[in-house]
Amino acid sequence: MEDEAPVIYGLEFQARSLCAQESETDSIRFLVGTQSLRSENQVHYIDFDDENNIINKTIFLHREGEIWHISSSTFDASLFSTCYNKTSDCKSELKAAVWQIPESTDAFNSSSEDTSSAHPHLQLKCYLFPEENVDVKSILWQPAGDSHSVIGLCEDKIITWDLNSSTSKVTSSFNVEARGQHKLTCGRWNPHHNCNQIAIASDTSIRGLDLRTMSQVFQIESAHGQLVRDIDFNPNKQYYLVSCGDDCRVKFWDTRNVSEPLKVLSEHSHWVWSVRYNHFHDQLVLTSSSDSRVILNNVISLSSEPYGHLLEKDENEEGDSDSLNEGQQEPVKDGVIATYEEHEDSVYAVAWSSADPWTFASLSYDGRLVINRVPRSEKYKILL
Repeated sequence: MEDEAPVIYGLEFQARSLCAQESETDSIRFLVGTQSLRSENQVHYIDFDDENNIINKTIFLHREGEIWHISSSTFDASLFSTCYNKTSDCKSELKAAVWQIPESTDAFNSSSEDTSSAHPHLQLKCYLFPEENVDVKSILWQPAGDSHSVIGLCEDKIITWDLNSSTSKVTSSFNVEARGQHKLTCGRWNPHHNCNQIAIASDTSIRGLDLRTMSQVFQIESAHGQLVRDIDFNPNKQYYLVSCGDDCRVKFWDTRNVSEPLKVLSEHSHWVWSVRYNHFHDQLVLTSSSDSRVILNNVISLSSEPYGHLLEKDENEEGDSDSLNEGQQEPVKDGVIATYEEHEDSVYAVAWSSADPWTFASLSYDGRLVINRVPRSEKYKILL
């Protein structure tokens, strides 16, 4: 049986921010934020019907400005945050807010071909104001979903807000000292260690911080030859981290020994903007780049599911050694599973579905959203 064709959805405006609806585990849903200087920006609420292979969507107006980062709540499917460019009095600032998807909206009642302009408005939950006038580049939600605190990454500062407060109260603020005054480029909350650690990147280095004391737990100097663009933690194997950057490389690290990367991938020919571990099967790693390609890699050598983990000895207790050998296959090796070339512009983001471990979305700057699946042959190798 052949793999199903990718599903392509075109946005009206340019876009660079994409996320899965993290706390939605029944339906395949994504959020996309647009970037338009002349028109009102939008948040596209995407529902993928995998049985019929079609996209349904609801478009909400986002009047605050062009969206540079979008992330969804891990404890409430209706909440998400945006970091947007606010322009006033010849001044441009990156602000942040938490929004709620209206319950009264008849969501997903329009197909991707519908071009209706009567878009509903998002409900503002709260603005995320820093104590000082600094740009807020991204918002990180606690991965376990058992805390209503969010972290904002600013140019040289990490800020924590309490969303239980009606005014989104700042509960902590920490200045990050970086060599040469380099600004923070990206960050990721560590799902391990009781969710008390985050990793941040500035210029070519990556650092781990303990949120309780803001003390440094690891540091990778010169992690990449050029700017670090994205990082992600292995969801199933603590201490393991992956990073990507402008040197066209993807590197895997053990934070207990950062002298050398565990593995380096060099399949992309331009800046690598995004890297994501699969939430369920961490040997599956997605990357996207300015070379207009998305690459699905198999990194089973560093995963929590090494080859042979499904082979149960008790199933062969009554058989002889020959029957055991007959059931074994050649060990799976690391390598590229598939290269996706449906985009024609820089692919700024990729995201795995929270509901289906085999489905993922990618977004390029020209406003093209593509939903793809892990090839069936690879899926069956993992499952069988």
